[in-house]
Amino acid sequence: MTVTRAHVRVRGLVQGVGFRPHVHSLAHRLGLTGWVKNDERGVELEVQGDRCDDFMKLLELEAPPLSRIDGLEVQHREPKDGEASFTIESSAKHGKATSAIGPDATVCRACIEEMLDPTGRRYLYPFLSCTHCGPRFTITHSLPYDRPQTSMAVFPMCPACEREYSDPADRRFHAQPIACPRCGPSLSMPLDEVARRLRSGELVALKGLGGFHLVCDARQAAPVAELRTKKHRHGKPFAVMALNLASARGFASVSEAEGALLESIERPVVLVEKTAGAEALSHELARDLKHLGVMLPYTPLHVLLFHELMGRPQGLEWLDQPCDWVLLMTSANPGGEPLVIGNQEAARRLGGLADAVVTHEREILVRADDSVMRVSRGTPRFIRRARGFVPRPVPLSREVPPVLAVGPHLKNTVCFTRGREAFVGQHVGDVDTVATARFLEETIEHLRKTLEVTPVAVAHDLHPDFVSTRLAQGLGIPTVPVQHHHAHLASIAAEHRHMGPLVGLALDGFGLGANNESWGGELMVIDGPTYERVGHLRALRQPGGDVAARQPWRMAAAALHELGRGAEIERRFAAHEGARVLRVMLEKGLQSPWTTSCGRLFDAACGLLGVRPVASYEGEAPMVLESLVTTPRVLEGSWEIRDGVLDLLPLLGALVGRSPAEGAEVFHGTLAAALVEWALPVVKARSSGVVALGGGCVLNDVLSGLLIDGFSRQGVEALVPRAVPANDGGLSLGQAWVAALQFGG
Repeated sequence: MTVTRAHVRVRGLVQGVGFRPHVHSLAHRLGLTGWVKNDERGVELEVQGDRCDDFMKLLELEAPPLSRIDGLEVQHREPKDGEASFTIESSAKHGKATSAIGPDATVCRACIEEMLDPTGRRYLYPFLSCTHCGPRFTITHSLPYDRPQTSMAVFPMCPACEREYSDPADRRFHAQPIACPRCGPSLSMPLDEVARRLRSGELVALKGLGGFHLVCDARQAAPVAELRTKKHRHGKPFAVMALNLASARGFASVSEAEGALLESIERPVVLVEKTAGAEALSHELARDLKHLGVMLPYTPLHVLLFHELMGRPQGLEWLDQPCDWVLLMTSANPGGEPLVIGNQEAARRLGGLADAVVTHEREILVRADDSVMRVSRGTPRFIRRARGFVPRPVPLSREVPPVLAVGPHLKNTVCFTRGREAFVGQHVGDVDTVATARFLEETIEHLRKTLEVTPVAVAHDLHPDFVSTRLAQGLGIPTVPVQHHHAHLASIAAEHRHMGPLVGLALDGFGLGANNESWGGELMVIDGPTYERVGHLRALRQPGGDVAARQPWRMAAAALHELGRGAEIERRFAAHEGARVLRVMLEKGLQSPWTTSCGRLFDAACGLLGVRPVASYEGEAPMVLESLVTTPRVLEGSWEIRDGVLDLLPLLGALVGRSPAEGAEVFHGTLAAALVEWALPVVKARSSGVVALGGGCVLNDVLSGLLIDGFSRQGVEALVPRAVPANDGGLSLGQAWVAALQFGG
């Protein structure tokens, strides 16, 4: 047998996921000597013996479930004399980080079973974890990922935990968040008291992984209504938590793909279609919508809460059996403000929202909301990307300079590029308060610190008044303004690693275009850092400006005016104060800027059909309109294409007098058919048979599905965002890609 020695560099998500214990165990099993350690680039190791080839094969094949290997670099070395064992060495740091912290992961089955074992020392302990589960991103302030760099640094390990941490055969070997009732954090309120309050209809603020949740019994109408009033959230849907898939299927139709996503290690909120069983839940959870956001427990605390509500059942069978309890679980923050994470902050900001605030001593270092997804055509797609997925990078097609993108004004995220990866931060939200602006700055600084990136440029939206734009301009580094819809399509090009010209439809509510115009229904050809606007939707007046986005009847009035039926405005919208004034505004062009927005086109359709003429939150009317669709239909001859402009005014006119359901089906089917016909010649001439579909309107599952199928029938592949949301939550990726290419990528 020939003794060899290999030096191995492992790149990827290999810190905080049990990779060093995996290496140690594998080397011990194969009789190899050497060492392994973390450093700023990932994991470095050396192995020596006669089975090094077997080691290299099994290193990837048996890698821990939370790990991701992006690259292996192997160099042969001369064998060393006198090396008797394999050791885990202390972490080293010699330069800037090129690795990353892993996302938070749902509690594993082994930890749940241990937590429910009455004979174990962690019986009913809500803060246990191991190398295969638990918090990562939200408790870590810098790399390398070791306990001193986490919020667990203030909890010295007890002797029993120290033994587990130091034992290579234990699943908690070098598990940084390791804790037990003797040495770890504890809850401020017993769980039996939390359960009692929920049973009695109270609202409880509960500290979790990336922030606090507001929790109540989703079956009781009173606390749900009370929460709506206190949060000033009069129509926006709430998410719920069910114990398991069997429970969720009691009130929702959950497909195999949706079930897999619900049970995934990331545990996002998943939009699933309600069934008759949903009548047992409060109607106010998702009023007039087909779908309901559902998630399953992802922390030990969640599991124990259900355990307590169910009367502490014995054994483990209950974990997989249907449970009647369904909990409303929504982000604990006053409307429009960032997620609450601190104990004192919770007492100050949530005292007026919740009947009780339940805290613990493990500090949350990074705010991270729940991710929200839906399955479209069998493929998971993001609506909001945060906990469980951040800071997982988006691989890029080439190495690019380090840049920062500060994102848009609404649904903000930020993005850093580093090498061949783009790191999109967690959902920040709408940057329209001082508190959210601070959260944006916190997010930038934390990502910059953990990634150890010094950007050479910062990308921002064209709009000069956005908080993100002003922040970018104050950083003292070169700025790259990126047009909003160019960024939407560039995000898709970056994710799908598409190089060269790409034709795309950018369909959303608003983005500043040339000459301060309001764009949102754009046919573009992008090519790296450049774009060409080759077409747009016919413009409509937007009476009152931004207020029309919350009052669809105004866009309906604008459509009637363009149709030459302005005299009908006062009669049709007599119930709305200002209908007569609005008619005059349209006739004289006062405070009624033009917009090519597809989002406002949806609003016009909703207003004409009487679907939420006044909305309580952004996008409510189009969401309700989508829920009315059963069988989309195409109304031939209800659109025109002239000189690159798609005119759908005839379609809007044809909606007048139809029922909401009939109108919804005609609108969706016809809009999709018209968009395909409009874009197809440009796609075939300039984009090699692919088309990009971006913008918030693409989150409409009916519309995006019809577009994908329509283009497919013409031999064209539609590229849609999957790594980031199609709405403004994915915009920072596109901004970063444009800026990186402009600076030499």
